[in-house]
Amino acid sequence: MNKIKTGDTVFVLAGKDKGKRGRVLRVFPKEDRAVVEGINRLRKHLKPTPRNPQRGIVEIYGKIHLSNLMLICPSCGKPTRVGFLVENGKKHRYCKKCKKVIN
Repeated sequence: MNKIKTGDTVFVLAGKDKGKRGRVLRVFPKEDRAVVEGINRLRKHLKPTPRNPQRGIVEIYGKIHLSNLMLICPSCGKPTRVGFLVENGKKHRYCKKCKKVIN
């Protein structure tokens, strides 16, 4: 189970977007990377095609390593480390600062 999932709000610890917050759009667990909204913006040049003649420079979001991201707790609103708790055979994530379970 990953500490960061799709839909989580994260804080960027390192890189050109250090200090920014964003929502996780996609997680790649085998690569230990994630795509975060508004973070690691890249500009891609696309050729016009018969289907889409109005192409040009498009902004996309690149992948960022999970070690450079920290989960923001929904209850206390601070960047926090994540712990795991097993209750009734189910594994849950919890905030190490306020000790509340994160869904």
